[in-house]
Amino acid sequence: MLQKLHIRNFTLIDELDISFFPGFSVITGETGAGKSIILGALGLLTGNRADARQVKTGAPKCVVEATFSTGHDIYGTIKKFFEDNDLDFVADECILRREVSAAGKSRAFINDTPVTLAAMRELGEHLIDIHSQHQNLLLGKEDFQVSVLDIMASNATALSCYRSAYLSLQEAKATLERMKKELAANEAEADFMRFQYKELADADLVAGEQEELEERAQTMSHAEEIKTSLYLVDSMMNGEDNGLLNTLKSAISHLDDIAPVFQKSTALSERLNNCYIEIKDVADEVGASVDDIEFDPREMQQINDRLDTIYTLQHKFHVDNVEALIEKRDEIKQRLDSVDMGDEKLEEQQLLVDELTSIAKEQAARITEKRRKAAKQVEKEMSERLVPLGIPKVRFEVNVLPDELSYDGADKVVFLFSANSSSPMRPVEQVASGGEIARVMLSLKAMIGNAVELPTIIFDEIDTGVSGRVAEQMAQIMKEMGSNDRQGISITHLPQIAALGTTHYKVAKEETATGTASRMTILDDEARVREIAQMLSGSEVTQAAVDNARELIEKGKNNNV
Repeated sequence: MLQKLHIRNFTLIDELDISFFPGFSVITGETGAGKSIILGALGLLTGNRADARQVKTGAPKCVVEATFSTGHDIYGTIKKFFEDNDLDFVADECILRREVSAAGKSRAFINDTPVTLAAMRELGEHLIDIHSQHQNLLLGKEDFQVSVLDIMASNATALSCYRSAYLSLQEAKATLERMKKELAANEAEADFMRFQYKELADADLVAGEQEELEERAQTMSHAEEIKTSLYLVDSMMNGEDNGLLNTLKSAISHLDDIAPVFQKSTALSERLNNCYIEIKDVADEVGASVDDIEFDPREMQQINDRLDTIYTLQHKFHVDNVEALIEKRDEIKQRLDSVDMGDEKLEEQQLLVDELTSIAKEQAARITEKRRKAAKQVEKEMSERLVPLGIPKVRFEVNVLPDELSYDGADKVVFLFSANSSSPMRPVEQVASGGEIARVMLSLKAMIGNAVELPTIIFDEIDTGVSGRVAEQMAQIMKEMGSNDRQGISITHLPQIAALGTTHYKVAKEETATGTASRMTILDDEARVREIAQMLSGSEVTQAAVDNARELIEKGKNNNV
C-alpha cells in the first residue's frame, strides 16, 4: 500500500512530503485548493501522459515519487513482475518515480532503475486504483462488465489459455484467407503462366552457357585472323633452323658440355631446361589450337540461333542473364504447383481452422459456465449492497448472452438495472441516474475489491450528488474497503464521509513569495473537528456545528468495520 508521497515542482506544489497509513483516510479542502493536483501526481505514477504544463513555472523539472509496501497479499504478483522485467526486487518495498522536464520530456523509474512507461503502468495497476467520477463511464462498457464477471469467477488462468487459442485461430484464419486470394490470383493467370513456363522449359537453359556461346561466336568471327597468328607463333617455336625450341635445346647442350670445367653451368642448364619445358607446353597448345580454329558456317548459325533465343527470353522477362531466366522458370513452376495443389492445401488449412475453432469454443464454453455462476453471485451481492444505499426496490440482473468468438470469449454481458419495481429492467447506463450509477460503481468496486489483490484504492469525489443516510452508507463501504491490511483514501466534500476516516488530510492554497502554492497536511484531533464543522456549516463555524462534528467523529469510531 501507499506509504509515502514526495512531490516537487508539480503545478502549484513546490515541495510536499506526506505519509499515508493503513485503513480508511480522507482528504478534504475547498474547491480549487489542489486536491486534484495530488491525484494528477499519482496518475503520473500509474502511467498517465505527462505534460510540460505540469512543471511549476520557472522550475527545470517536476518529480513525483511514491513508496509502496508490498505485503503478503501482493508479494507474489509484484515479485513476478520484477522477474519478468529483469528488475532487482526488494522485499517489502517498491519505489516509483516519474520526472517531467520543462520541455515535456518524461522519464520513469522503478527502484531507481529506468523503465518504460508501459512497465510503470503495469506495475501501477497492481499497486493502486484511482476511482473517479470519470470511471463511472466504464459502467456502460461491455468489456468492463465482462471483466467484473471474470474477476468474480477467478477466470484469469482460463482466459489466458483461451486467448492463446483464440489468437492461434485468428492467425490460421488470416493464413487461410491469404491462401485463397493467392490461389484465386494464380488461377486467373494459370494459362498465361503455363505458356511462359513452357517457353522457358523448352529453351532447356543451362547456367553459364551464354558466356560460352558468346566467346565461341567471337572466336569464329575472327577465325582467319586468329589462325594466321597462331601459325606464325607455331613456326617461331618449332622452326627447324631458328625455332625457339631448337635454339634452347642447343644452348642447354653447350652448358652441359662445359659442366666438368665450369661448375656454375650446371645450375644455368637446369634453369634453361625448366624454361624449355614450359615453352614446349605452350608450343604444343599453340599447335593444337591451329588445328582447332576453323570457321564452320553451320555451327556459327547454330550459335547465333541459340543466342537469339536467350536474348529474346531475357528481353521478354526483363532480365540480363540465363541464371535469372532459370530462377524465373522455377518461380513460375512453383506458382503452377500451388494452383495444381491449391485445393488440397486449402483443405488442409481449413481443417486446421476447424480444429482451432473447436478448441477455442470448448475453452470459451468453460469460461461461459463460470461466468453464469458468477453472474448469480453478482446479482445477489449487488442487490444486498444497493438497498442500504437508498435504492430499496432495486433490481439488478446480469445477462450472459451467446456471442461470436472474440478476444474475451463468446459472451455478451449486459448489466440490467431498475431502481423500482414498476420500471422495466434495462441496461444500467441507460436508466440509472448519475447518483445511482455512482452507487452501483462503488458497490461493484467493493465487491471485486475482495476478489483481487489491490492494496490501495483512492476515491475521487464519487459522493457527488448524495447526502444524508446514503452518504453514511457509502462511507461505510469505503471504510470497509480500507480494512484488512488494505488502504482506502477518499477525496470528499461530505462531512459524513470525512468523519469516518482514521487519518484526515487537508489540502489548502496559500500565498507565498513565489506565488500561490498548495499544501497538504495531516490534521490533529482538534483541527479535524474544526474542518468537519466547517464542512457542516460553511465559512462561519458555529458551536452547534462543532458539537455535530464531534458527534460524527465519535460515531465513526464506534462503527469500526
